[in-house]
Amino acid sequence: MREFELKHLRDAYGEVLLEMGEKYPDIVVLDADLSGSTRTARFGAKFPERFFNLGVSEQDMMATAAGFALAGKRPVVSTFSIFATGRAWEQIRQSIAYARANVKIIATHGGVTVGEDGATHQMLEDFALMRVLPNMKVFCPADYYETKAVVRRVIEGEGPAYVRLSRAKFPVIFDENHRFEIGRAQVIKEGRDLTAVGTGITVYSLLMAAEDLEKEGISVEVINSPSIKPLDGKTIETSARKTGKVFTAEEHSVIGGLGSAVAEYLSQNYPVKMRIHGVQDLFGRSGEAMQLLAYFRLDPVGVKEEILDFLERG
Repeated sequence: MREFELKHLRDAYGEVLLEMGEKYPDIVVLDADLSGSTRTARFGAKFPERFFNLGVSEQDMMATAAGFALAGKRPVVSTFSIFATGRAWEQIRQSIAYARANVKIIATHGGVTVGEDGATHQMLEDFALMRVLPNMKVFCPADYYETKAVVRRVIEGEGPAYVRLSRAKFPVIFDENHRFEIGRAQVIKEGRDLTAVGTGITVYSLLMAAEDLEKEGISVEVINSPSIKPLDGKTIETSARKTGKVFTAEEHSVIGGLGSAVAEYLSQNYPVKMRIHGVQDLFGRSGEAMQLLAYFRLDPVGVKEEILDFLERG
């Protein structure tokens, strides 16, 4: 298996936030007493007059961000994903999504790779909670460079948006020239036997599994879908028409996330045999990040075995 450099996605976020702060004087950043972990502390050190620590008061933070947006500012809000989307969901619904407020929620510590903090902090339902809200866009970048591209584009865009980042370091699979467009997916490996669609860390797992399967004569087309809502259904459908089977993988519950979005689209446009792979209606567990990916079969080995099982079942 190829070696990849490991980098924190939240480091990329902190770096781009500084860049955007220089470019846009209307950006204000809000955090809920976790700025060291989310990396917004860097913005606060450079632009203290535009940084607001709301303390452990996430509902107030979301409502305050909506107020900043309605006053003409460009608020960026950060905390852990469990607190952002779980604790403050009503405020996001009423004050941000319903009002079409120009608030960017960039949450860290999503998925099982939160690791040792365990099930209470491993948010596996955030895609579903955010995807169901009208006016809300939902994104999950695959690596350090894609995080930079996503954060830039989201901050420069209009309307509510949710971006999920990780706690752990992820393999770097793209480079500084990587491009991101809202509502677009990218075929990063062509294939003929199966379409594999991933988001976040599972893009790396799918790519490694596909390269391994190629040696066994199985050709897997890998699609990176950082944009979960809006979904690039056309690119996925085009691939599905070629391969006849679709496999999705995500560090999220199998209910309501990327796989559900793909199934919803294909069922109405090109019904095809599918398998949705993710966390199987379970809470997380405490452990090291990479060990948990293996436990939930979201690492390259687990994903490869799931793909083989899917293909063998016809």
